[in-house]
Amino acid sequence: MDLATQIKHQFPHFNSDLISEMLQFAIEKEVKKDTELLREGQFIKVIPLVFSGVIKVFTRHEDKELLLYYIKPNESCIMSFSAGINNQPSKIYAVTEEDSHLLLIPTEKLGQWTKKFPDFNSLFFLQYNLRYSDLLDTINSLLFDRLDKRVLDYLKEKVDVTQHNPLKISHRQIASELGTAREVISRIVKKLEMEGKVKQSPTTIEVLD
Repeated sequence: MDLATQIKHQFPHFNSDLISEMLQFAIEKEVKKDTELLREGQFIKVIPLVFSGVIKVFTRHEDKELLLYYIKPNESCIMSFSAGINNQPSKIYAVTEEDSHLLLIPTEKLGQWTKKFPDFNSLFFLQYNLRYSDLLDTINSLLFDRLDKRVLDYLKEKVDVTQHNPLKISHRQIASELGTAREVISRIVKKLEMEGKVKQSPTTIEVLD
């Protein structure tokens, strides 16, 4: 389908005037898996609307990452939006988790479009609500959940967003994204396997529970 039809199909509340401006100023792009879209400290030039694929948003300290949330089809990145509209450097990293089809919105248009098009503004109010819930879930998990539950929930969410099961993933990657040590993850995944909740091979982990 052409770009105008694609936008209308995935963001049906966008009106025709907004879509016309998007066709004029936005950039449609296919992005390969594991492409870094944004890094901490970078000033943001564009924000993504996701047609297909998945973007992982996380923070990093030394060699540890903390997964914040995933951006899925029909969504955008509210933290990029906030930094872009205020001309502030990014506080997060964003990397494609899967091959992704994106529409990149220039940040120079954000202020104008949020005032001119209520339907564009409403998209980001919805994103604020979604990400607020995501971040609360992350904080609650860090504070209150046992690590084995966090690991299993992480794997289930990864299966859900990527639609892959088994997952091609290493213990080191899990440890990095959950902010712990590889050895700890290896012990927990082995425990989950003994409990019949996952099945692992040298290169994959399958969620059974």
